[in-house]
Amino acid sequence: MIEQFKEQIRAAAAQQRVLRIRGGGTKDWYGGALAGEILDTRGFSGIVDYEPTELVITARCGTPLAEIEAVLAQQNQMLAFEPPHFGEGATFGGAIAAGLSGPRRANSGAVRDFVLGAQLMDGKGELLNFGGQVMKNVAGYDVSRLLAGSLGTLGLITELSVKVLPRALLDATLRFETSEIEAIRMLNVWGGQPLPLSASCWYQGVLMLRLAGAQAAVDAAVKSLGGQVVPDADGFWNDLREQRHAFFTGEAPLWRLSVPSTTGAIVLDGEQLIEWGGAQRWLRASSNAAETIRSAVRAVGGHATLFRGGDKSAGVFQPLAPAVARIHERLKAAFDPSHIFNPGRMF
Repeated sequence: MIEQFKEQIRAAAAQQRVLRIRGGGTKDWYGGALAGEILDTRGFSGIVDYEPTELVITARCGTPLAEIEAVLAQQNQMLAFEPPHFGEGATFGGAIAAGLSGPRRANSGAVRDFVLGAQLMDGKGELLNFGGQVMKNVAGYDVSRLLAGSLGTLGLITELSVKVLPRALLDATLRFETSEIEAIRMLNVWGGQPLPLSASCWYQGVLMLRLAGAQAAVDAAVKSLGGQVVPDADGFWNDLREQRHAFFTGEAPLWRLSVPSTTGAIVLDGEQLIEWGGAQRWLRASSNAAETIRSAVRAVGGHATLFRGGDKSAGVFQPLAPAVARIHERLKAAFDPSHIFNPGRMF
């Protein structure tokens, strides 16, 4: 399969044809317009190495994400960044390339924080190795982590090594009826305390808070925080991760607002849902222009992404500062000199 990838990439570079790197296609809607001949990764699958005692798993790009999670669950371990699938065909490589994290991200870390090493095929068809399988090898100019969220624009990720974590012994979900402002205040107060927080969600006057850890820690937190204990809440958090929650239904464009967690209410037309202790705000906004949204978010030190739907002509991602844009351009030129990989998917 590696030779097949190499031939397809070299032929595309020689003929100046663009390629669309694609796994299960469950995130085709994310990012800019799709273009190019499909380079399908699903045939290159399988777990290469998994050592539960070392908390590291290495797998090929086309490995189904569900397969990875099932193998980890057998050892009571997990991908701590809770990557969303958005469909049954989600692949391991696609999850890392998309760089999307689920409800646990604010308390456990983002996708890039868990990537230890990667194997990449560049625009010349050359196979490159970065990082390793232990944290001490990850230093300096860390290309393996740079690939997280790159949407396949730098090359074909063929293999990845990521750190995994043990599953919590116990979790509990609390429900509070509270205003948006009060929810943000409480989340930031709790975030500065030694509490076993693992997820939060505020929507329409209700704050849901997930705790996870040792039984003594969870029991103590439940007693200290109060609120109403919600039984069997796994379905709620899974629906939130996969955007099956009621907020995400409908045709209005979905914006993702990334802001400092202490930011107060952002006044924009449309419904909002708040995650990650206040740091991630989802906005359903049919009447706001892209610049209006981005200006409001930029004013508080954040950035806005047109996550799903809407008019993408103004750009899906917040425009980069000139200096940062130049870094992106140089990286693209270094890894993909013929500009054949996923053109227009990011900027």
